[in-house]
Amino acid sequence: MQKNLTLYNFNTSYSFGKEEKKEKEQSVTSKLTRLKESYEKEGQRRAVEGIIIVHDHGHPHILLLQDNSYFKLPGGKLKPGENDVEGLIRKLTKKLSPTGTSVADSPWEIGDHVSTWWRPNFEPTLYPYIPTHITKPKECKKMFVVTLPEKCKFAVSNELSLIAVSLYEIYNNSQRYGPVISSIPALISKYNFVCLNVDN
Repeated sequence: MQKNLTLYNFNTSYSFGKEEKKEKEQSVTSKLTRLKESYEKEGQRRAVEGIIIVHDHGHPHILLLQDNSYFKLPGGKLKPGENDVEGLIRKLTKKLSPTGTSVADSPWEIGDHVSTWWRPNFEPTLYPYIPTHITKPKECKKMFVVTLPEKCKFAVSNELSLIAVSLYEIYNNSQRYGPVISSIPALISKYNFVCLNVDN
């Protein structure tokens, strides 16, 4: 049975700004170096990401962070002992909300856990399962659907852009968006999208 998911218009419901926010270097080499350092200190890296869905002219779009030609979902590494939902709210608030927004005042409502991805080694490739020969995967990344209220303000780092990309652009386009992001249309196909427009 499909679940209803209410979406608000990307262009009329939300406002967007830029701020000085510190961003870690996004090159593959630097990310894998940080992963290795983290693994040696804390063991398997636990990460969470949010699938934030909006609409434009009645078509569902996913919010992505863009750094030049690199795209990613908002989220990040959990602290030791931190649960998935609390950690995702903290990371979304840090990356997407105006400076000074408290976690308690953040607009994020964390919904269904729709996917888990595993990084077997200190390499770029992620899998939606643990390969049979791997006993100690280096990273576990969980993806959650995140819903928004009809109004909220976004503020991202000056180094990044927050863009809305349609499902039909993402679907089966792993060459541009990678296997994780290109899997999203299938992951959220269980929802029936209810698209609403709100006047400013």
